[in-house]
Amino acid sequence: MRVAAVWFPDWPVQAARLDAEDELSEPIAVVAQHRVKVCSRAARGRGVRRGMKVRHAQALVPELTVVDDNPDRDGRMFAALAGSFDDVASSVEVLRPGLVVVDLAAAGKFHGSEARATEMLIDAAARRGIDALAGVADEIATAVIATRSSAVVPPGGSAEFLAAQPLRMLLAEVSLAADPESVKALGQLGLSTLGDIAAVPATAMSTRFGERGTHIHRIARAAPDRRVAPDLPVVDLAVAVTPEDPIERVDAAAFAARALAASLHERLKAAGRVCLRLKVTAELGNGERVERVWRTREALTESATADRVRWQLDGWLTGGGAGEITSLILEPLEVAEPEMVGELWTDGTTTDEARRVVERVQSQLGIDAVLQPRLVGGRGVAERVELVPYGESRKEPAPAPWPGAIPPPLPARLGGGIDHPASKVQLIDAGAKHVGVTAEVLLTSAPYALGWGRKRYLVTGWAGPWPVDEGWWGTVSTSVYTRVARLQVVGTRENGGEPCGWLLVWSRQRWRVEAIYG
Repeated sequence: MRVAAVWFPDWPVQAARLDAEDELSEPIAVVAQHRVKVCSRAARGRGVRRGMKVRHAQALVPELTVVDDNPDRDGRMFAALAGSFDDVASSVEVLRPGLVVVDLAAAGKFHGSEARATEMLIDAAARRGIDALAGVADEIATAVIATRSSAVVPPGGSAEFLAAQPLRMLLAEVSLAADPESVKALGQLGLSTLGDIAAVPATAMSTRFGERGTHIHRIARAAPDRRVAPDLPVVDLAVAVTPEDPIERVDAAAFAARALAASLHERLKAAGRVCLRLKVTAELGNGERVERVWRTREALTESATADRVRWQLDGWLTGGGAGEITSLILEPLEVAEPEMVGELWTDGTTTDEARRVVERVQSQLGIDAVLQPRLVGGRGVAERVELVPYGESRKEPAPAPWPGAIPPPLPARLGGGIDHPASKVQLIDAGAKHVGVTAEVLLTSAPYALGWGRKRYLVTGWAGPWPVDEGWWGTVSTSVYTRVARLQVVGTRENGGEPCGWLLVWSRQRWRVEAIYG
């Protein structure tokens, strides 16, 4: 196999320039969340770097042209540009907006030589103000790396070429799907080049880094890769739609993309498969049939599928002179079994596996669907725990004294909250009378027994109560804990057993379980 990869450096910048019809003035930076995501070569020459705060970048380069990040624009503009390669090669796959791979063996045979076909690919991508670099090798991953130096790796020379490439090259291209933490760890172990990685035994890599290490090792030693657009026999999972009215507008294309992506993933789910390579086919009003193949390293999600279909349709409608689309077909060309990560909390599950599952849930249900606790300041137990979206980084609270805070050791488990039905508890004295708290914050009598649901405990010790009166300075109280009393209680079951401890809270004339010791 011979593969040519065509890379468009800083594609978001080039896409913004194309969308503005080359009216943006250099230097240019594409920003997201007030930081530079991508910058042009002219901006880098003036000191602007990725990840830099926009204010800092503008301080360095006052005339910097700032453009908001827009993945839809990047995909739309590239979908239109990728159509130019169809005149040169029949097997073209888009890895991401800004990067395509081509079956160069077939194209070279048709056009007379690999060099001629590669030159024609670069010419096909020629646009005013647009830069493109090509790399050639025997494998897709090696060809992608070769684009960074416009290298033509001779047949059989991939291992020698990769041996001199720095380790950081794996992180320069997201389509290589190299795990950043694994790459960082390898660098800390003293491995600085891909040749160093290839020299490590495969068993050692898989033992230390698992599947992620095996993937990196395969890239480094130029292991045989998948072919570009191979003919793979798969179950017919294609979905199609023929709208009543031809699709002429971008908003109609976006609606059709979402609906068809949902239908496709329903069929994939029923078949127990995920899609790795997707072909988008459209029939035009003039009878022409156009298609594009998108390949990904990881399984396509429903939203990722809808994005790629929308970008492609948008490109055909706005940049390809399609006029109108009368029929649309989505066909999975390569499917696989979904990744099985097992149970999240078993000993065999790694942190990375759990993280991928959590991120998948967040992508489907929203970032607030998965929360993680972190310690903050407070007097009570629940007040010291703040739930934040998983993966969100927040500034650590400044240490401060909290007079009246519950002393250590703290309870091991929180209750469901004092309004939760399961937190209701009964505390009685030896005369079976309810124990309460007076206005002077004293117990009405000595605790003797505690009832929690159907369980009964004999009280063996207690401490407190401690009054809590907070929030009195506000006009409207927003916390049920503003005026309460807390009591520590230890007890044992009537029939014996291990002792149990509770942190109880007296609020609105009743006891509730705030937390449990154990």
